[in-house]
Amino acid sequence: MVLCCPMLLFKCRVVILLTILPLLQTVMPQSILQSYGLDVGTALLIPFGNGLINSTWKVVSPDGVYILQRINTAVFKHPFHIATNISFIAQHFGQHHPEYKFVAPIASLSGDELVSGNDNTYYRLFSFVEGSHTKDVVKTPAQAYEAAMQFGRFTRLLKGFDVAELKITIPGFHDLELRYSQFQQSLISGNQLRITEAKQLIQTLISNKGIVGEYVAIKKNPDFKLRVTHHDTKISNVLFDGKDKSICVIDLDTIMPGYFISDVGDMMRTYLCPVSEEESDCSKIEIRDDFYKAIVEGYYAEMKDELTETEKGYFFYAGKFMIYMQALRFLTDYFNDDVYYGEKYAGQNFIRAKNQLVLLQKLMEKK
Repeated sequence: MVLCCPMLLFKCRVVILLTILPLLQTVMPQSILQSYGLDVGTALLIPFGNGLINSTWKVVSPDGVYILQRINTAVFKHPFHIATNISFIAQHFGQHHPEYKFVAPIASLSGDELVSGNDNTYYRLFSFVEGSHTKDVVKTPAQAYEAAMQFGRFTRLLKGFDVAELKITIPGFHDLELRYSQFQQSLISGNQLRITEAKQLIQTLISNKGIVGEYVAIKKNPDFKLRVTHHDTKISNVLFDGKDKSICVIDLDTIMPGYFISDVGDMMRTYLCPVSEEESDCSKIEIRDDFYKAIVEGYYAEMKDELTETEKGYFFYAGKFMIYMQALRFLTDYFNDDVYYGEKYAGQNFIRAKNQLVLLQKLMEKK
């Protein structure tokens, strides 16, 4: 047996990180770290997380541990809108709920929350929350409860915030009426071969158009309140501690005025099924009742007294709303030759759309 010296292992780790550092710096100017007073020569950058939109690194330096992100300006065309929203929210928490763990960007040496790089790129730096971790997959109802409770708490604590102050970071993000219109346009101008091959999926979407009609009615109903809404409530946007208890929500780029169905619906879409939207074997798609109950109980633990009676009657609809909209978006992108989501293999967005429509049917069978 050969025993490795701990110091040798540490040196090997440093050598590996220093080897990949030049590659990382080809996509991130050294001036970014220098803008925060970090020494490029001693800071280690490690790719972090599996987000599809922004690029993220963990920065380990003698001064501390940080999270560095590059904002995807192809998706967020006005990155300073994000900075403005986070600043407003941070001020509200600081004044009214200082006990809440709010992870805000660190200001650069010049006082900026966003630092500009090359080619219209923007970066921001966060302190790493020691003892915290994120999850990519919801494995237990307890985790679903903790996440739902945390997203509900975030919205409840911001009930006194004027949502009119928030900038729109992605116009029409969860506007189902708009998404259906884009789907209709793709049937006219999209890839006709793909459209022909997807007739069954198209018919399923059209036959469920009533979900769009319900959303249109919601927008006109004064019983539905516009609140500070996260809009991206997947489990990876919650920090957990070592005992698997939730700490706070993160990734606030999509914070905008919205309806509760966006946050609850996205939790249902991503928590209820044991497999993701990437699963091509539809026999594996199912709705887990105990996870649904956990979402309801977790969200209600914070929001039960904030929701109107009319809103409570649409809790189940939230799942239909979000799953249907995502199916629309995947198939629309497939017809438009994958210009938004892209594809790692031929037909990926077709598979995703089919997956979501099966999930929608499974959910509707549970009502």
